Amino acid sequence: MILADAALNGRLQLAAIVGSVAMVVVVFELVRQRRLMERYSLLWMFASLILLLLAIFSGALAQLASWVGIATPSNALFGFGLGFATFMLLHFSASISKLSDQNKVLAQKLAAAEERLRRLENGDGV
Repeated sequence: MILADAALNGRLQLAAIVGSVAMVVVVFELVRQRRLMERYSLLWMFASLILLLLAIFSGALAQLASWVGIATPSNALFGFGLGFATFMLLHFSASISKLSDQNKVLAQKLAAAEERLRRLENGDGV
């Protein structure tokens, strides 16, 4: 039974390493294709490298969970993932709010410029 658990843990660790490396590759590819901006890629790269380190050093997650006071490493990973997702959602909400304000200002400037152009074309003056 212990041998079967060790084999399962080894396969699980290998799958976690492969998944983390795949995430790093996907982030690099998205940046290369200019589908992901560098400032966002740093956050994703940081997260994927942390996952890679936790996958390679399997005892690190258990140690981190005990430091934080969480009973099981899987719960700790879930909690940290939830915290990271919350941080990303907050960050993207702030970015969207800023872009929305910039879009409104740009639309107002465009409307004013179109009105000036219309007046000049009609000879009404400015």
